[in-house]
Amino acid sequence: MKLWIKDNTVAQNDKLYLYGVGESCFNCFFIAATFCYNSLESRQARRGENIYMNVLGIDIGGSGIKGAIVDVETGQLCSERLKVETPQPATPQAVIDSTCQLIRLFNWDGLIGCGFPAVIQKGLVKTTANIDQSWFDINVQKLLQRETGCSCAVINDADAAGLAEMQFGEGRGRDGTVLILTLGTGIGSALFYQSQLVPNLELGYLPLQGAPAEHYASAAVRKNEKLSWQNWSKRLNQFLNHVERLFSPELIIIGGGVSRKYEKFFPYLETQAELVPARLLNQAGIIGAACFAAGKFHD
Repeated sequence: MKLWIKDNTVAQNDKLYLYGVGESCFNCFFIAATFCYNSLESRQARRGENIYMNVLGIDIGGSGIKGAIVDVETGQLCSERLKVETPQPATPQAVIDSTCQLIRLFNWDGLIGCGFPAVIQKGLVKTTANIDQSWFDINVQKLLQRETGCSCAVINDADAAGLAEMQFGEGRGRDGTVLILTLGTGIGSALFYQSQLVPNLELGYLPLQGAPAEHYASAAVRKNEKLSWQNWSKRLNQFLNHVERLFSPELIIIGGGVSRKYEKFFPYLETQAELVPARLLNQAGIIGAACFAAGKFHD
């Protein structure tokens, strides 16, 4: 937005003309700048544009809480990615306090999008497989808004990563059935059909070898049990074959931190679907949470 400065004239047709000198000029500038912002905002609203260009994305995980400011138009991070440890036990107030600690590092008072490791329905936590039991039925969205004073939107963490990959990553422009899996402390999943999200799928809870699949084949299990890449891949193959029988995806995208080392285990994986590593790696949850919030408040 350009400012046109000319004596003895006023703003017309969204072109700002400032007049006067000294203190009166300063006051006029303040009024005109406010007019400029409101005029831009109203024009964006009329055109249906998203006025939330930058949003703070938060990804709450089992071991860490990560965040960054995201340009939701491009999917690029506008700040350094920062992290604090997830408190143990991960009770509601402890996690919210740690999340607020992270937010203060950005000196942020704008819109916040948060990915949370549970089924989320209208801001309410509906599963507690990977978090403290005391979270059940807590409205994490209202809790965050109360503690931060910021507008917030909360989404399942894997769904957030999936949204980012579909908008800016390997899923961009792909129709049909696309399955995104995030391998970390657990196994997150996001399913898209014709670019539409099927929310809260949580395929990591599927039974496999007498236990939830994520207790048998997650990236954390490989580390904890000191499995070789090949032996872990055998377990992962069992899970992949199971979900392929259920959903017949055309594309499977593997995300999470372990996707940085995809060359170590992809050669051992066997799928009917095309299999690719996530482009956004473990930034996807941050980016997707920010984009979800921008879309929700824009709507």
